[in-house]
Amino acid sequence: MIRPVAVLRPEPGNAATVARVRDAGLSGIALPLFEIEPVDWSPPAPDRFDGLLLTSANALRQGGVGLAALHALPVLAVGAATAAAARDHGFAVERIGERDVRSMLADVAPVRRLLWLAGEHRTRIDHPSIAQTLTLYRAAPRRCDHAALAPLAGSVALIHSTRAAQQLLTAIDAAGMARGTIRLVAISDKAAHAAGPGWEAVAVSRAPTDPALIDAARALAIDP
Repeated sequence: MIRPVAVLRPEPGNAATVARVRDAGLSGIALPLFEIEPVDWSPPAPDRFDGLLLTSANALRQGGVGLAALHALPVLAVGAATAAAARDHGFAVERIGERDVRSMLADVAPVRRLLWLAGEHRTRIDHPSIAQTLTLYRAAPRRCDHAALAPLAGSVALIHSTRAAQQLLTAIDAAGMARGTIRLVAISDKAAHAAGPGWEAVAVSRAPTDPALIDAARALAIDP
């Protein structure tokens, strides 16, 4: 028996992950638990900063016309997808972090003055180089009834964030579904912990990337 793999992240990342799941020879289910929406913001004077910190391409997709005022600032991007989106929006990319924002900033000089263009729900990062943080977008929970969630039974669900774990837990319990019919693969120990107990099985990805998540999902999806 091969279980389907459910992708819970919002679009457009959802479609990209589902495609990777299918390229890996598994069956993918698109079930986004959130929708990305813009937040009103105004760009600060760019001469107050010497770089932009971007941890998600959503800041660029949702940033609107205000981004043009910041084009002179080089970008420090977490992930190749974020870097590619920055280039597509006319920014020069100075550095790409392959794992997460903390590891990328580990050797960034504290005298840097970075403007972080972020989402409303984010992990707190204390680093002397982050001079200001602006919220450009939010991930709003989608309403998912029992019928929408039904395909999760017997699946392996990919958990891309702590908040996704919490939202899945809330949605499943509200729909009266049994957690024990679902296996989880979490992007981190923290995300796995946030999902709570009672799932059929829980695994943690070896790295916070789609390929690593899908590798871990394969082990849970294919029953002997």
